Amino acid sequence: MYAFLEGLVESKANNELVLNVGGVGYQVLCTQALLSALPAKGEFFRVYTWLSVRDDAMELFGFEGREERTMFLHLNTISGIGPRTALNVLSAMPLKDLTLAILTEDVQMLTRAPGIGKKTAQRIALELKDRLSKEDFTDSLGSLPATSATPQAGAVGEAIQALAALGYSQSEAALAVSRAHQAGADLPADELVRQALRSMMKG
Repeated sequence: MYAFLEGLVESKANNELVLNVGGVGYQVLCTQALLSALPAKGEFFRVYTWLSVRDDAMELFGFEGREERTMFLHLNTISGIGPRTALNVLSAMPLKDLTLAILTEDVQMLTRAPGIGKKTAQRIALELKDRLSKEDFTDSLGSLPATSATPQAGAVGEAIQALAALGYSQSEAALAVSRAHQAGADLPADELVRQALRSMMKG
C-alpha cells in the first residue's frame, strides 16, 4: 500500500521512527540499518515501507532501501516468522552478511538473530537460497570494501557469476566460493573459481 514515505524526522528511539509527512506523524518500526542512516530531527528523509495488516493491529515497517525491504518480504514468507521476527533478523546483521549466510547455508550466523533457533535458521537457508539471484548477492556485497570479517566482494561476486555461467546453481556456487575464500583469503576471482571447482569435484 505504501511503497515509501518522504517527510521530516520527528523522533527516533530504539527501533522506531516517527516521520512527519505533511503534518501527519507516521510511526514506523525500522531496522538498525535505517536508524543508522537517519539524519537529525527536522531533516528530510525517505523511508521505504511495508504495511502489515492484522485483525488486531496495523503496523508500518521501514527499510533503508528496496533491497532491505525485499529481504524482509522473503523472510516473512517463512513459516513461523512474522514481520517483527523478520525485522529482528535484518537488524541482527548487515544485509550483505545475511545474504551470504543464506546462500552459504550458514546456520550458525543466522541463529545470531533474536528468536531464530537452529531449525528456523535451517528453514530460512533451505527456502530462500534459490530465491536470491546473482544480483541480490553482488548488489549487497559489491559496493562495500573488504574487511578481515567480510569476503572480498568483487572477487567473490565474479567467481560466483563464473560458476553460475558454467551451470551451477546460485547456492552451490556461493557455498563453494565461500569455502575457497575461507581456505585462502584475498585470492583473485580466477583462483577462487579453480579452488571452488576442485572442492565441488571432490564432493
